[in-house]
Amino acid sequence: MTFFSSDSPSGYVAMQPAFSPLYQQICQSILNSLQAGEWKPQQAIPSEMELAKRYNVSQGTVRKAIDALVAENLLVRRQGKGTFVASFDQEQTQYRFMRLHPDTGTRASAGRAQRQILECRRIRATAELARGLQLRAGDTVLQVRRVLSWGGVPTVLEDIWLPAGVFRGLTAEMLADYPRSSYALFEKEFGVRMIRAEEKLRATLPDAQQAELLQVPPHTALLQVERISYTYNDRPMEMRQALNRTDLHHYRNTLTEARNRRLVATARASKCADYKLCATNCAQLGRAGLCSGLAS
Repeated sequence: MTFFSSDSPSGYVAMQPAFSPLYQQICQSILNSLQAGEWKPQQAIPSEMELAKRYNVSQGTVRKAIDALVAENLLVRRQGKGTFVASFDQEQTQYRFMRLHPDTGTRASAGRAQRQILECRRIRATAELARGLQLRAGDTVLQVRRVLSWGGVPTVLEDIWLPAGVFRGLTAEMLADYPRSSYALFEKEFGVRMIRAEEKLRATLPDAQQAELLQVPPHTALLQVERISYTYNDRPMEMRQALNRTDLHHYRNTLTEARNRRLVATARASKCADYKLCATNCAQLGRAGLCSGLAS
């Protein structure tokens, strides 16, 4: 297991250029309020008029900032009701981090995955885990191993590592029984909202135990996805490694030209030397705060 380094900050807030546009400064201020818990998930934020008065800017500037945060799935507009803090507990965002799709049908028709929690225990962080979660080597982390199945077919084997101090009280029963995603559980029970992630994908072969758990021959190629998930202010809160069967499922992402133009513009504003690569989904996208690994 070799995760990419998280030593360099790589979020929307962290990569603001020294002289960023005013609307990006308002984005920063709104994110700071979200981080401080001023507005909770599913709670309405103040109106554009109120925010314009609060920040002493025009409503147009506030609207542009909100547009940017809506595009990143951090805020949700509801017609005739206002703008709300997005939540993993909402139908439209609960699968925001989920990229595995069935080859036939839809995720909705496939139904909820059956979860088998194999272990949930406290361990000491290795140097790699400490580096990824920005802890000290030897700090306590919570390690979870589980199998996700659809239609009785084990499809995903996941190993998850979480800072134990933040997720104190998390149990195997909670992970198995919560009706929505683990990210919705983290948000509701522990106040941790994951807002973006970085992923690394590769093809790999399972070891004997992994092959047995996924009920595949040892020579079966699997899709390995390594993820580091972040909350506000680019704080890493989860490391995850998933081994995915791809005989009945595929990994799907969506990129749009409009999104790419925005990525390039942000990278240029940040004086990113690799802005051309940014448009093709390089790691700098995350460093511009526009990581395509999260937003649908």
